[in-house]
Amino acid sequence: MNINLQPVGILHSPYREKFIVPRQPGLVPSVCAELKLSPPFNRPEAVRELEQFSHLWLIFLFHQTMNQKWQPTVRPPRLGGNKRVGVFASRSPFRPNPIGLSAVELSGIRQTDDGPVLELKGIDLIDGTPILDIKPYIPYTDSINKACGGFADQLPAPNMRVTFTEQALRQLDNYRGQHPQLQSLIIDLLATDPRPAYRKDQQDDKEYGTLLYDYNLRWRIADGITLVTAIDPA
Repeated sequence: MNINLQPVGILHSPYREKFIVPRQPGLVPSVCAELKLSPPFNRPEAVRELEQFSHLWLIFLFHQTMNQKWQPTVRPPRLGGNKRVGVFASRSPFRPNPIGLSAVELSGIRQTDDGPVLELKGIDLIDGTPILDIKPYIPYTDSINKACGGFADQLPAPNMRVTFTEQALRQLDNYRGQHPQLQSLIIDLLATDPRPAYRKDQQDDKEYGTLLYDYNLRWRIADGITLVTAIDPA
């Protein structure tokens, strides 16, 4: 059976590359994003009463990995990237069907000439992600008090101190007019240590980089401290 799905909208986030994207929704609550609905789903009545809900489920497409083969076993980062588990015991993007599910905060709905725009927080999706469906999060049924989380039972605590070079601080000052929360966002993101799991217990002198908004963010790890070295225009 072949099933054709049409995205209801496209998500726009500061994450331009998957390297910096948090591994789960809500790990970086401060990050903001927008979901712009696409025709013919961009009618105001399609989101009527949605503002009553504080959180939403987004069903989305792993569009950057959909042409890659799925694997029956994967290496979850929570297990150090060394132990394999079944793909259905993970949230790996390399799945038989490249579909994901994410619970996000709805902070507002803005009406525009092109239709409703959903303002979201705590997202874990890369810029340009196609959204297949939107459903309200209903606490009494979606939150299960006695649920067991297996090998991911505990919330990973941010464990990295983040500092900035003088050059990076000067660059931040230049960007405050357009992105006043950029520094706090960088701190929240890098505190979660987005490096591959196998590197976290190693001596690491590598410089890392990724695109965040339209900036090339670069940093190093030294003595358990993250040092942001530059935030260059991309």
